[in-house]
Amino acid sequence: MQEDNHQLPEDVIRAYQNEPMMQSYPDSQSQETSHSELPPIAPEGSVNLPGTVYTGLSGNEMFCLDRIGYKPGNIVVGNSVVAIGIIGGEIAGIKSVLGGEIKQITNMIAKGRVEAIKDLEEEIGQNQGNGATGVTSELIFHPGNIEFLSIGSTIHRSDGKLTPSITSSSDGQEFYCQVDAGYMPIKFVFGNVAYSIGIGKNIVGEFKEMFKGEITQYSGIFNTTRYIALQRIIDEAKAAGANSVVGIKTTVVPIGKNGVEEMVMVGTASYNEQLASLAEACGGVITSDLTAEETWNITKLGYAPMKLILGTSVFSLGVVGNIKAALRSLVHGEVNTLTQLLYQAREESFKRVKEQADEIGADDVLGIKTYIYHLDNNLVEFLTIGTATKRVPGLVTKSDQILPQALINDKNTFIDLTGKSLNTNLTTTGVGNLRSNNV
Repeated sequence: MQEDNHQLPEDVIRAYQNEPMMQSYPDSQSQETSHSELPPIAPEGSVNLPGTVYTGLSGNEMFCLDRIGYKPGNIVVGNSVVAIGIIGGEIAGIKSVLGGEIKQITNMIAKGRVEAIKDLEEEIGQNQGNGATGVTSELIFHPGNIEFLSIGSTIHRSDGKLTPSITSSSDGQEFYCQVDAGYMPIKFVFGNVAYSIGIGKNIVGEFKEMFKGEITQYSGIFNTTRYIALQRIIDEAKAAGANSVVGIKTTVVPIGKNGVEEMVMVGTASYNEQLASLAEACGGVITSDLTAEETWNITKLGYAPMKLILGTSVFSLGVVGNIKAALRSLVHGEVNTLTQLLYQAREESFKRVKEQADEIGADDVLGIKTYIYHLDNNLVEFLTIGTATKRVPGLVTKSDQILPQALINDKNTFIDLTGKSLNTNLTTTGVGNLRSNNV
């Protein structure tokens, strides 16, 4: 068995043991979104595993975790339920928001997510675990209520070693890849922002500056809003004593049918001793949405992530006339004006990504993805996301080759086509799987 000899610096261990984790929201009137207590640390040599373990880990995950000194433990669950009317009432009280964060809704949802995670951490302690992998943060819409649900699988160190209780958004295979690439997991972290995509009418008429179809004020609002979630996940990582957040997954969740959405980023706050200098140059915390396998591969090649960067461009389709009416009557042929407009929109979002990468001195931007959102009143948002990377001399992985079991995709052996499920699987659920009722 390959032994995990990586040790967190003593000051990081002390910070994680003694300092509370907090979601920091400016002007928030609810400070209850902080972790008032951390899960207990498993005493050295005192872990007594039950005879039967009920885990969400697959065989491949178990194999990978075994190679870094962990054994499977029981599934752990935390949840918190609030009445839909509470959030719906806040939304109803907003009359003329033209875009941007709705702090009341952000804080309400953040509080629910934190309470669920806190319950999960308590279950880890009850199971005498050294942590949990595959931790999630879900919104499940039930009739009249919203359930905030967190799920994970407890892990136990094979040697009973005294360690802080780890929580990670990564599954067992991803966990192995990150540890082998030098990222020591510390804590599951998230950052969220609830925002309006334009409640009220005649949004376009509120803006005066237009350039080739782009509504620059609206682009600015969305760029700022998207980065709020990223900054909050960075702040929580700093509070945990981490210098990186890896495996970030971003989800946009509709909150009812009133033009309000939540953007939530989840990832694993980690410490990488090899990247201490680079992290300091990046403001203290490296952020990346590269997969765990990609992270291992680029580490092997001598590259490290620097920053998750986003570029948003919001264009109005109305500037080229009644596009929708034209498309409805069109059978064949290219709409040249619309082609040029959409091309320009993409170019603007890519341009913003390039500007940010140049500003921090990145060598490359990897994993670029582009998403298109249709907003109200013929507005279209182009969102481009990627991870800026830097060449770091001497960067190495612990192993010369990645485990084949870390690359195997587990097959789905239960398929439900009834449409009756709430889309929640207690072992493989992902952020944002939900059925939404009116809020």
